[in-house]
Amino acid sequence: MGLRSKSFFAGVSVAAIAMIAASGVQANDSVVKAVSDPNGWAIAGRDYGNTRFSPLNQITSENVGKLQLAYSLSLASLRSNESSPVVIGDTLYVTTSWGPKYVYAISAATGAKKWTYEPDMPDDVLQYACCDVNNRGVAYADDKIFIGRLDGKLTALDAASGKELWTSTVVDYKQGSVITSPPLVVRDKVITGFGGGEYGVRGALLAFDLKTGKLIWQTYTVPAPGEPGSETWKGDSSRHGGGAAWLVGSYDAKTDTVYWGTSNPAPWNTGVRSTGDGNFGKLTNLYTASTLAIDPNTGKIKWHIQGTPADAWDYDGVNELLLADLKIGGADTPVLMKADRNGFFFVVNRETGKMISAEKYVYANWAKKFDINTMRAEEDPDKRPGPGHPAKDICPNLVGGKNWQPMSFNPQTGLVYIPTNNVCMDWSVSDVTYKRGVFYLGAEFPTKEGPGGFLGELVAWDPVANKKVWGIREDLPFNGGTLTTAGNLVFAGDLHGDFRAIDAKTGKVLWSKNLGSGIGAGPVTYSVGGKQYVAIVIGRTAALPAFLGEIGKKMVAAAPEGGALFVFALQ
Repeated sequence: MGLRSKSFFAGVSVAAIAMIAASGVQANDSVVKAVSDPNGWAIAGRDYGNTRFSPLNQITSENVGKLQLAYSLSLASLRSNESSPVVIGDTLYVTTSWGPKYVYAISAATGAKKWTYEPDMPDDVLQYACCDVNNRGVAYADDKIFIGRLDGKLTALDAASGKELWTSTVVDYKQGSVITSPPLVVRDKVITGFGGGEYGVRGALLAFDLKTGKLIWQTYTVPAPGEPGSETWKGDSSRHGGGAAWLVGSYDAKTDTVYWGTSNPAPWNTGVRSTGDGNFGKLTNLYTASTLAIDPNTGKIKWHIQGTPADAWDYDGVNELLLADLKIGGADTPVLMKADRNGFFFVVNRETGKMISAEKYVYANWAKKFDINTMRAEEDPDKRPGPGHPAKDICPNLVGGKNWQPMSFNPQTGLVYIPTNNVCMDWSVSDVTYKRGVFYLGAEFPTKEGPGGFLGELVAWDPVANKKVWGIREDLPFNGGTLTTAGNLVFAGDLHGDFRAIDAKTGKVLWSKNLGSGIGAGPVTYSVGGKQYVAIVIGRTAALPAFLGEIGKKMVAAAPEGGALFVFALQ
């Protein structure tokens, strides 16, 4: 059997494989080739569907206890290291925090450095980066490496030498628009968003020419006054309406569609942009806290789903869209799945935009349920804060039922593995005036512990039956992303620095190693020379705990700041 799982190819249908098969014309050929190599890790989510599933099975639930350190690499950059490495052939590419401060190309088997790229980063980027100086990795295509930067720029490097080929300005970072996540390459276009929902930016997605860095199209995710959708905003408030697309995108070659999530509206005080009385009607603040289906050729929005209309809780809808084919009602169904920050797990037909299911995957009391027919939540009016109307004991907290840390889908178990949070809050609003490059919030949000005596949980979720199959409760929130493999394994870390291998079917922890600093990044796996490796970046968040009061203090105390890559293999 080697390193490929026979059941992977013969078992449950996965959208990523269908997309690869259909994408000879639709996607970038070099990316398709790299994604189809079971030994590599070519995209942040491993494939265009962001499944984070690897067919490698040399490391299994039976032998994972023999996992040993193969090598480590100091990243020479502390705090909020959140990169998922990309592996092409025998080379591993990994970024650091602070810009990134460095991009490393190393031997994927030994850790020996091949080249290092150090961009010229302004000293003041920290004040414009809402939620820390993180960078989550690179994209690859046509022998090039692409990096989004905290200074609002997009850079292309020669993959073999690290030589800078071009750098384009995406956005002025001094308005609060930093780039923290890798772009998405579709054919000749490198597509990226940027952050800034907390600074009152106007969100957008932009596509650049892969060879030259020239801007091809730009699509604003919030309509300006007079544009379609602007009637969902009060006055001209959409000019600073947020809706930033700061995380990763997905791509379906069959329909030639890119999917991207958008962030919270700005400001957090709903009275500035909506009616503020709990009866919002059409003032839903499009296209914030939404999932967008986009034509990659033109940037045109094909359809959208708004997970949290007129968001009053910072339920940023930016979480990744995971694409797969599920058997629903006896029929193979092309879906996208999203564990929304608002606590609902959405399953949507990705070809039609029709919602299939929307169930709570964590404790959430801001809404009683989500009506898939109207595509609106049935809210608890007592939990919606507004001017003159504070709200108490709202769950989940603004960090969400799930934050940016990636989930994964295993086609053999049919389960999605979600790093969840169990934190709540009170909320009251205050007057706020927009000032460029400064937080545009207008809210107070004291943190509270969620019910049940735990603050986080790794949840194995059945997206067809809409239920939790197993869970591992955590004493802290904001734990690491997940990886799942054909070896019946899930890999995930936590804020204490414990990196664990878990039985994908039962949730039993089979192996654990403390790596010295908190883990937020998603692990990856790959094979070189017939040996399977598992890699993880460590370095806990430093800024986010400031939003969480006493719970944030526990997060900081759990482990020191760090910055390193650890790579493991069977010995």
